[in-house]
Amino acid sequence: MLSVSNLSVQFGKRVLFDDVNVTFTQGNCYGIIGANGAGKSTFLKVLSGQIDPTSGHVHLEAGKRMSILEQNHNAYDEYTVQETVVMGNKPLYKIKKEIDALYADYNDENADRIGELQVLFEEMDGWNADSAAATMLSNLGISEEFHFSSMADLDSKLKVRVLLAQALFGSPDVLIMDEPTNDLDYETINWLERFLAGYDNTVIVVSHDRHFLDAVCTSIGDIDFGKINLYSGNYTFWYESSQLAARQRAQQNKKAEEKAKELQEFIMRFSANVAKSKQATSRKKMLSKLKIDDIKPSSRRYPAIIFEREREAGDQILNVENLSATSEDGDLLFKNVNINLAKGDKVAIISKDSRASTAFYEIINNNKQAASGEFKWGVTTSQSYLPADNSEFFNKPINLVDWLRQWAKTEEEREEVHIRGFLGKMLFSGEEGLKKCTVLSGGEKVRCMLSRMMMLRANVVMLDEPTNHLDLESITAFNNSLKNFKGTVLFTTHDHEFANTVANRIIELTPNGAIDRYLTFDEYMSDKSIKEQRAKLYQS
Repeated sequence: MLSVSNLSVQFGKRVLFDDVNVTFTQGNCYGIIGANGAGKSTFLKVLSGQIDPTSGHVHLEAGKRMSILEQNHNAYDEYTVQETVVMGNKPLYKIKKEIDALYADYNDENADRIGELQVLFEEMDGWNADSAAATMLSNLGISEEFHFSSMADLDSKLKVRVLLAQALFGSPDVLIMDEPTNDLDYETINWLERFLAGYDNTVIVVSHDRHFLDAVCTSIGDIDFGKINLYSGNYTFWYESSQLAARQRAQQNKKAEEKAKELQEFIMRFSANVAKSKQATSRKKMLSKLKIDDIKPSSRRYPAIIFEREREAGDQILNVENLSATSEDGDLLFKNVNINLAKGDKVAIISKDSRASTAFYEIINNNKQAASGEFKWGVTTSQSYLPADNSEFFNKPINLVDWLRQWAKTEEEREEVHIRGFLGKMLFSGEEGLKKCTVLSGGEKVRCMLSRMMMLRANVVMLDEPTNHLDLESITAFNNSLKNFKGTVLFTTHDHEFANTVANRIIELTPNGAIDRYLTFDEYMSDKSIKEQRAKLYQS
């Protein structure tokens, strides 16, 4: 279907890929993973022809059509929503526009050409294109009132959905998507997961959403050491098998036959679990073809995120009474919120309006005034907070050692060796500790903020979209640390796996009250009675 031969990509002296050979076959979904800077997005651009490789070739089977999820959200502002979707099938749209142009200047000479084009148009099911586009838009949560609106009139989140519909339209033979779940809500991501799990053509996707990768991928393409190696199975299988291989490599004295037996048992156990699931991997049954030698340890570096408490909190954590909040524009974000947090609660704060959850955190951290109501922290609690917007923490041009020193409490903590210990856990080692905080990337800033939170040793941790900008390695380590944390956690995230494995309580903020349940995230989202309640609260 799509193959890469002897591919090399080099920018100056930096070599991203060297002599890569890989084939993507029909009916499989490939998740491309790799550390930040490994070249995931660049590889997709090479596949789609947006970037020329330094050497080598990309070959798409003759007669096959490729579709790419558009990253420029303003690229189609001059078109209507429905027309933008139909444009996803370029051959079909080209014929449609030519037919329209010929009819606009109709004469006997172009009548035959119109007839030829209409035959092709019918063969491509062109007469149903508009209705198919409308159906896809509706499935992605875009109501009919927007179908004939100008793209320029849509907000960025709706534009993302339209561009996703465009990429999916007409069942392309090869579908390439870079971070398709960004700016999508849980319901839309769930629909996309189901759609791709039943998709019969080739999908190549880059995503930091582990739940999404597990739900749709039949293979993982791991970018490591300038190569791309394909592994059967989803992301969790790749991660667990690579960790097992790394542990075995560290056990130098372990006999070869013992290692082989352990790996074989692991594969059989995972295969049995997958066979019982509804994931795409079960229908492909590719794990049965996996060889022991195929499993290799990864060169990935995982940060050591360890949250410790200076002291254990008492029974009184946080009491919230009749809390309400409005936006700067005067929109009601939530009202009449009553919460009594218990020790050990790990609460996912969710809302269809991200401004609501952010306002809630800002209020209980005394950064914003509530419209009404009050809150009170328990006297034995201590809090640390990771805001969605951390820019105000990085406006002084100081190095990372001095940056982190600002939150030291004792002379011992102010010592450079102590500071560098926290930075080292976040993968800032050696000279990186002297880097100016004003030049950090988004992911590096979040890792610095985590170093700060670890140093504070609070017994209540608050996190507003903490996985934004982080790579899969950092997200996985972060996820595991919160699962093991003995304190109280309040967090908001679009990472499904993060929410489902950390939270034991869900609180949803709406303009007409809150829903509060001791459930896992999956249980909450699948509960029919809660769905009905949510619909009423958002519609009232």
